[in-house]
Amino acid sequence: MAQPPSDVARELTALDAELKRLEAEYNMFFAGRLPRPPWETRSRVDAAVKRLDRMHINNTGERFRFSTIQSRFAAFVDLWDRGLRAREEGRPGPFAKAAPKAGGPAEAQRPEDRILRVTTFSDPLREQEKLRDLYESMADARRELGQNAIPFQKFADLIRNQVGSLKEKGGSEVAFRVAMKDGKVSLTARALKDTGKD
Repeated sequence: MAQPPSDVARELTALDAELKRLEAEYNMFFAGRLPRPPWETRSRVDAAVKRLDRMHINNTGERFRFSTIQSRFAAFVDLWDRGLRAREEGRPGPFAKAAPKAGGPAEAQRPEDRILRVTTFSDPLREQEKLRDLYESMADARRELGQNAIPFQKFADLIRNQVGSLKEKGGSEVAFRVAMKDGKVSLTARALKDTGKD
């Protein structure tokens, strides 16, 4: 039986906050500021995702929000597990900082390909916190490569324009991904369509 939307919405908000906390704890672990991976937080997030996955969510917006959180969690789990495997095998993983080597090949200096952040927008003007988080991820990645960050206002205009044009083509929300690929920072956008009606 479906829960009242307010209960589902509260659960989704709590899950989103817990996932952000888990992401921060993993970043601290890979940066050497935590002695071991945050297994307890990960177990809590995993259990919440499974519980919501078994639930019938009637509201299209909440269903979409859950699938976005679920996709982010799955992408992060893959990234974290690759990072842990790399660390156990003694090789640089997706979280390794590229240390420049004097006279070494360019390949050795290039940061490994990785997804840095995935965020969705339906109206960037009302989602300033998410916009700022996406901008910070992009700016940090550019700084890591020795590039200047683009001005926030220019970035915000770009996101607004992308959301506007992709929603005109029939998307209900637009997903943005900041990634490091081939030693460059990339920002990609794609429209996400509604799967049903409320």
